[in-house]
Amino acid sequence: MINQDAYRLGSQKSGIRELFEFGNKRAAEVGRENVYDFSIGNPSEPAPKEVNEAIIDIISNIDSVKVHGYTSAQGNASTRKAIADDMNDRFDAGLTEDNFYMTCGAAASLTSVLRALTIDANTEFVTVAPFFPEYSVFATIGGGKLKVVEPDIPDFQILFNKLEDAITKNTQAIIINSPNNPSGVIYSEETLVKLAELLRNKSTEIGHTIYLIADEPYRELVYDGAVVPYVPAIYNNTIICYSYSKSLSLPGERIGYVLVPNCVDDWKRVYDAVAGAARNMGYVCAPALTQLVIERCTKCRPNLEAYAKNRKLLMDGLAEAGYTVADPAGAFYLFVKAPNGDSAAFSEIGKKHDVLLVPGGSFGCPEYFRLCYCVPEDMIKRSIPIFKAMIDECK
Repeated sequence: MINQDAYRLGSQKSGIRELFEFGNKRAAEVGRENVYDFSIGNPSEPAPKEVNEAIIDIISNIDSVKVHGYTSAQGNASTRKAIADDMNDRFDAGLTEDNFYMTCGAAASLTSVLRALTIDANTEFVTVAPFFPEYSVFATIGGGKLKVVEPDIPDFQILFNKLEDAITKNTQAIIINSPNNPSGVIYSEETLVKLAELLRNKSTEIGHTIYLIADEPYRELVYDGAVVPYVPAIYNNTIICYSYSKSLSLPGERIGYVLVPNCVDDWKRVYDAVAGAARNMGYVCAPALTQLVIERCTKCRPNLEAYAKNRKLLMDGLAEAGYTVADPAGAFYLFVKAPNGDSAAFSEIGKKHDVLLVPGGSFGCPEYFRLCYCVPEDMIKRSIPIFKAMIDECK
C-alpha cells in the first residue's frame, strides 16, 4: 500500500512542467532557437559576481569540515544575524538572528509555516487569485484546506468584500504574494493597510489571531521606482517566507528563510512551532555552504537591466498586437488576457507555433495566460510577429 495523496502528486505533473518538457521535445526536433519558451521562471541573469567570489573564497580558505558540515537546525547564527542586519538597515525592522529560520527555499518556508499553523482538518488558509498553484499542495498536505478568492480584474489588487466573505472561524492565515507570480503586480500600501484593518477586525470577531503570510521571493525585482512595502510594519501578525532563488539567481541552490518578527503575537511560540514543523518534515540544517555564501552577500541586489528591457520590449510588442496586459511592476512575468477568452485553448494555439505560454487556470484566472520574460532578448523580438499571427487566428 502507498499513500494515495502522495501518488497523485507524484504522478500528475504540473502544467508548467509539462510545457517545459514539451519545449525540450520540440527543441530536439526543430532546434532550441525555434522554440519560444516563456513557460518557466528560471532566472536568465547570472548570479552577482560577489556570489561566485564568495563560493571560491569559502571553499579555498575555510576548513572543509565547517563548510560541508551540519549547521544548527535553524541555520548558522552568523548567517541569520547578517540577514537581520540587512533587513534592519533597509526597513528599521528591529530584528535579530532569533527571528529567522533558514530553509531550503521558499517552498520549505511556506510548507513549514502552513504546517505550524494547521490545527486540525478544519483549518483554512485563504489566498487571492492569481496565486501560485503549489499553495494548494502546501496547505492540504499538512491536513488543512486552501480557499481562493476571485481576482480583482484588471488591477489584480484585492476584492475585499469577497475576502471578508471567505474568512471564517477556521481561518488561520491569509497568503499573499507581492510582487505576484503570475501577474507581476505589487500590492499597494493602500491595499495592505486596508487588508490589515480587515484582519484586525476579523481576528477580534472570531476570537483568535489571523496571520498574514507574505510570500516574497520577488521582493527585490521591481521596476520604474516601484516600492514593495515591509508588511510587518503595516500588520503586526505577518510571517515572511523568502527565497534567494530570484534575487540572487540561485534557484538550484535552494536557500531561503522564514521570518517571524517580534511584533507577531506570542512570536517565540510561533517561531518554535515553525521550527517544530520543519523538524517534522526533515527541513533542518539548510545547505551549509550556501548559508555561508548568503552571509557574505545579503547586501547584493539583482541586476534588473536585462529584465527591465525585456519587460518593455514584450509589453510594447503585445500592446501593439492588441493584447491586454496586467501592470507588471515587479517579478519577471506578464499576465496577458487571452484574446479568445480561454487561455488553455490559446496555449494550444501557441504550441502549434512553438510558443509556450502558461494557461492561467491553475492560477485561478482561466482567461489569462502567463509569460516569463527572463529569456533572451532576441527570442522576444522574434516572437512578436508570431504573437500577432496568433491573435489574428482568434478574430
